[in-house]
Amino acid sequence: MDLEKQPQQPVAPAGPAPAGIRASDADRDRIADILREAVAEGRLTAEEHAERVDLVYRAKTVGELEPLVQDLPAPGGGTRQAGSPYADITGASGPAENLVAVFSGSTRRGRWRVGGRTNAFALFGSVEIDLTEALFGQRLTVINATSIFGSVEIKVPENISLRGSGTGVFGNFEVDTLESADPEAPVVVVNGYSVFGSVEAKPKRGKLIANLHQQLRKHLGH
Repeated sequence: MDLEKQPQQPVAPAGPAPAGIRASDADRDRIADILREAVAEGRLTAEEHAERVDLVYRAKTVGELEPLVQDLPAPGGGTRQAGSPYADITGASGPAENLVAVFSGSTRRGRWRVGGRTNAFALFGSVEIDLTEALFGQRLTVINATSIFGSVEIKVPENISLRGSGTGVFGNFEVDTLESADPEAPVVVVNGYSVFGSVEAKPKRGKLIANLHQQLRKHLGH
Protein backbone atom coordinates (compact mmCIF):
# COMPACT_ATOMS: atom_id res chain seq x y z
CA MET A 1 0.00 0.00 0.00
CA ASP A 2 1.48 3.30 -1.12
CA LEU A 3 1.14 5.77 1.75
CA GLU A 4 2.85 8.59 -0.10
CA LYS A 5 0.45 10.96 -1.74
CA GLN A 6 1.18 13.66 -4.20
CA PRO A 7 0.89 17.07 -2.44
CA GLN A 8 -2.41 18.69 -3.17
CA GLN A 9 -2.08 21.66 -5.49
CA PRO A 10 -3.42 24.95 -4.10
CA VAL A 11 -6.64 26.10 -5.65
CA ALA A 12 -6.11 29.17 -7.82
CA PRO A 13 -8.21 32.18 -6.89
CA ALA A 14 -11.15 32.89 -9.11
CA GLY A 15 -10.26 35.06 -12.06
CA PRO A 16 -12.29 37.77 -13.76
CA ALA A 17 -15.86 36.96 -14.66
CA PRO A 18 -16.04 34.84 -17.83
CA ALA A 19 -16.81 36.81 -20.96
CA GLY A 20 -19.99 34.84 -21.47
CA ILE A 21 -21.54 35.72 -18.10
CA ARG A 22 -24.64 37.91 -18.19
CA ALA A 23 -23.89 41.61 -17.67
CA SER A 24 -25.41 43.37 -14.68
CA ASP A 25 -26.56 46.99 -14.42
CA ALA A 26 -23.40 47.69 -12.39
CA ASP A 27 -21.27 46.26 -15.21
CA ARG A 28 -22.97 48.52 -17.75
CA ASP A 29 -22.67 51.59 -15.52
CA ARG A 30 -18.94 50.92 -15.00
CA ILE A 31 -18.36 50.93 -18.77
CA ALA A 32 -20.59 54.00 -19.22
CA ASP A 33 -18.48 55.85 -16.61
CA ILE A 34 -15.30 55.19 -18.62
CA LEU A 35 -17.00 56.45 -21.78
CA ARG A 36 -18.23 59.58 -19.99
CA GLU A 37 -14.69 60.42 -18.91
CA ALA A 38 -13.35 59.72 -22.40
CA VAL A 39 -15.69 62.18 -24.12
CA ALA A 40 -15.04 64.83 -21.43
CA GLU A 41 -11.29 64.48 -22.00
CA GLY A 42 -11.67 64.64 -25.79
CA ARG A 43 -10.64 61.02 -26.39
CA LEU A 44 -14.00 60.29 -28.05
CA THR A 45 -16.18 62.51 -30.21
CA ALA A 46 -19.82 62.98 -29.26
CA GLU A 47 -20.78 60.71 -32.16
CA GLU A 48 -18.43 57.93 -31.04
CA HIS A 49 -19.69 58.30 -27.47
CA ALA A 50 -23.31 58.00 -28.57
CA GLU A 51 -22.58 54.86 -30.61
CA ARG A 52 -20.73 53.16 -27.78
CA VAL A 53 -23.26 54.08 -25.09
CA ASP A 54 -26.01 52.62 -27.27
CA LEU A 55 -24.02 49.36 -27.48
CA VAL A 56 -23.41 49.40 -23.71
CA TYR A 57 -27.10 49.27 -22.90
CA ARG A 58 -27.78 46.68 -25.61
CA ALA A 59 -25.03 44.36 -24.35
CA LYS A 60 -26.16 41.11 -22.74
CA THR A 61 -22.78 39.70 -21.63
CA VAL A 62 -19.58 40.99 -20.03
CA GLY A 63 -17.70 39.96 -23.17
CA GLU A 64 -19.71 42.43 -25.23
CA LEU A 65 -18.88 45.31 -22.87
CA GLU A 66 -15.10 45.13 -22.54
CA PRO A 67 -14.23 45.79 -26.24
CA LEU A 68 -16.08 49.12 -26.00
CA VAL A 69 -13.40 50.54 -23.66
CA GLN A 70 -10.39 48.48 -24.74
CA ASP A 71 -8.72 51.54 -26.31
CA LEU A 72 -9.44 53.84 -23.33
CA PRO A 73 -7.66 54.34 -19.99
CA ALA A 74 -9.33 53.35 -16.75
CA PRO A 75 -11.10 56.07 -14.74
CA GLY A 76 -8.70 58.23 -12.76
CA GLY A 77 -5.82 57.59 -15.16
CA GLY A 78 -2.71 59.74 -15.51
CA THR A 79 -4.41 62.35 -17.68
CA ARG A 80 -6.78 63.49 -14.96
CA GLN A 81 -5.58 66.22 -12.65
CA ALA A 82 -5.53 65.00 -9.04
CA GLY A 83 -7.05 68.19 -7.70
CA SER A 84 -9.79 68.55 -10.28
CA PRO A 85 -12.99 69.58 -8.49
CA TYR A 86 -15.07 67.88 -11.17
CA ALA A 87 -13.71 64.40 -10.56
CA ASP A 88 -16.45 61.75 -10.22
CA ILE A 89 -16.82 62.23 -6.47
CA THR A 90 -20.60 62.32 -6.29
CA GLY A 91 -21.54 58.87 -7.55
CA ALA A 92 -22.22 59.69 -11.20
CA SER A 93 -22.51 55.96 -11.83
CA GLY A 94 -25.79 55.84 -9.91
CA PRO A 95 -29.15 55.28 -11.56
CA ALA A 96 -30.25 57.63 -14.31
CA GLU A 97 -32.97 60.19 -13.72
CA ASN A 98 -35.94 59.61 -16.04
CA LEU A 99 -38.21 62.42 -17.26
CA VAL A 100 -41.20 61.05 -19.17
CA ALA A 101 -44.05 62.96 -20.81
CA VAL A 102 -46.79 60.92 -22.53
CA PHE A 103 -49.68 63.15 -23.60
CA SER A 104 -48.46 65.46 -20.84
CA GLY A 105 -45.60 67.72 -19.75
CA SER A 106 -42.57 67.16 -17.52
CA THR A 107 -40.29 69.94 -16.23
CA ARG A 108 -37.04 69.96 -14.27
CA ARG A 109 -35.78 73.40 -13.25
CA GLY A 110 -34.55 75.44 -10.33
CA ARG A 111 -31.79 74.54 -7.88
CA TRP A 112 -31.16 70.82 -8.15
CA ARG A 113 -28.17 68.52 -8.33
CA VAL A 114 -27.61 67.15 -11.82
CA GLY A 115 -26.73 63.47 -12.01
CA GLY A 116 -24.33 61.86 -14.47
CA ARG A 117 -27.10 60.62 -16.74
CA THR A 118 -30.65 61.76 -17.53
CA ASN A 119 -33.12 60.12 -19.89
CA ALA A 120 -35.83 62.35 -21.39
CA PHE A 121 -38.71 60.81 -23.35
CA ALA A 122 -41.61 62.74 -24.89
CA LEU A 123 -44.51 61.04 -26.70
CA PHE A 124 -47.22 63.51 -27.72
CA GLY A 125 -45.92 65.60 -24.83
CA SER A 126 -43.12 67.96 -23.79
CA VAL A 127 -40.08 67.72 -21.53
CA GLU A 128 -38.22 70.82 -20.36
CA ILE A 129 -34.82 70.55 -18.64
CA ASP A 130 -33.42 73.84 -17.34
CA LEU A 131 -29.85 73.58 -16.05
CA THR A 132 -29.24 77.30 -15.59
CA GLU A 133 -29.55 77.12 -11.77
CA ALA A 134 -28.53 73.49 -11.34
CA LEU A 135 -25.58 72.23 -9.27
CA PHE A 136 -23.13 70.08 -11.21
CA GLY A 137 -21.59 67.39 -8.99
CA GLN A 138 -19.48 65.88 -11.77
CA ARG A 139 -17.78 67.27 -14.84
CA LEU A 140 -19.78 65.35 -17.46
CA THR A 141 -23.55 65.11 -17.74
CA VAL A 142 -25.13 63.01 -20.49
CA ILE A 143 -28.75 63.58 -21.52
CA ASN A 144 -30.36 60.97 -23.76
CA ALA A 145 -33.36 62.66 -25.38
CA THR A 146 -36.09 60.98 -27.43
CA SER A 147 -39.04 62.85 -28.91
CA ILE A 148 -41.88 61.21 -30.85
CA PHE A 149 -44.62 63.65 -31.88
CA GLY A 150 -43.43 65.76 -28.97
CA SER A 151 -40.63 68.05 -27.81
CA VAL A 152 -37.61 67.99 -25.52
CA GLU A 153 -36.09 71.38 -24.68
CA ILE A 154 -32.80 71.72 -22.79
CA LYS A 155 -31.39 75.02 -21.53
CA VAL A 156 -27.87 75.45 -20.17
CA PRO A 157 -25.80 78.35 -18.76
CA GLU A 158 -23.57 80.21 -21.19
CA ASN A 159 -20.30 79.36 -19.43
CA ILE A 160 -20.36 75.56 -19.71
CA SER A 161 -19.58 73.29 -22.69
CA LEU A 162 -22.51 71.89 -24.66
CA ARG A 163 -22.11 69.11 -27.21
CA GLY A 164 -24.46 66.69 -28.89
CA SER A 165 -25.24 64.17 -31.56
CA GLY A 166 -28.60 63.05 -32.89
CA THR A 167 -31.01 62.67 -35.76
CA GLY A 168 -34.33 64.17 -36.74
CA VAL A 169 -36.71 62.02 -38.80
CA PHE A 170 -39.43 64.30 -40.16
CA GLY A 171 -38.48 66.37 -37.15
CA ASN A 172 -35.76 68.55 -35.67
CA PHE A 173 -32.68 67.67 -33.61
CA GLU A 174 -30.66 70.79 -32.82
CA VAL A 175 -27.82 71.31 -30.34
CA ASP A 176 -26.09 74.70 -30.27
CA THR A 177 -22.49 73.60 -29.67
CA LEU A 178 -20.74 75.63 -26.99
CA GLU A 179 -17.17 75.39 -25.69
CA SER A 180 -16.32 77.00 -22.36
CA ALA A 181 -13.08 78.92 -21.94
CA ASP A 182 -12.64 77.11 -18.61
CA PRO A 183 -11.14 73.64 -19.27
CA GLU A 184 -12.71 72.33 -16.05
CA ALA A 185 -16.22 73.69 -16.66
CA PRO A 186 -19.09 71.17 -16.72
CA VAL A 187 -19.73 69.42 -20.03
CA VAL A 188 -23.28 68.56 -21.10
CA VAL A 189 -23.65 66.04 -23.94
CA VAL A 190 -27.08 65.62 -25.53
CA ASN A 191 -27.69 62.48 -27.60
CA GLY A 192 -30.88 61.11 -29.12
CA TYR A 193 -33.37 61.51 -31.94
CA SER A 194 -36.74 62.96 -32.80
CA VAL A 195 -39.50 61.52 -34.99
CA PHE A 196 -42.14 64.04 -36.07
CA GLY A 197 -40.98 66.08 -33.09
CA SER A 198 -38.12 68.21 -31.83
CA VAL A 199 -35.11 68.02 -29.55
CA GLU A 200 -33.39 71.35 -28.88
CA ALA A 201 -30.49 72.21 -26.59
CA LYS A 202 -29.08 75.71 -26.35
CA PRO A 203 -27.56 78.20 -23.89
CA LYS A 204 -29.91 80.61 -22.15
CA ARG A 205 -28.73 84.15 -22.77
CA GLY A 206 -27.45 85.94 -19.70
CA LYS A 207 -27.46 82.84 -17.48
CA LEU A 208 -24.07 81.96 -15.97
CA ILE A 209 -22.83 79.70 -13.22
CA ALA A 210 -20.79 81.97 -10.97
CA ASN A 211 -17.65 80.69 -9.27
CA LEU A 212 -17.94 77.19 -10.68
CA HIS A 213 -15.30 75.50 -8.50
CA GLN A 214 -16.21 77.29 -5.26
CA GLN A 215 -19.88 76.51 -5.75
CA LEU A 216 -19.20 72.81 -6.15
CA ARG A 217 -16.91 72.61 -3.10
CA LYS A 218 -19.45 74.48 -0.95
CA HIS A 219 -22.28 72.22 -2.07
CA LEU A 220 -20.24 69.12 -1.19
CA GLY A 221 -19.20 70.54 2.18
CA HIS A 222 -15.48 70.82 1.32
